[in-house]
Amino acid sequence: MDVPYDLTSYVRVLKMATTPTSEEFLQVSKIAGAGILLVGFLGFLIGGIMLLLTGDAGGAL
Repeated sequence: MDVPYDLTSYVRVLKMATTPTSEEFLQVSKIAGAGILLVGFLGFLIGGIMLLLTGDAGGAL
């Protein structure tokens, strides 16, 4: 492992990186939020189907 070469490449990437504009940040936030909602909805849908098929509330005492 060539540590000086690795550090040089990391520094080069950090120098190229920029802070996103507010428009870019909002766009990424909307996409990430939509993904989170989609995964949550799919989990809710699968849970509902499992409840209908098995009639069990999933371990409730």
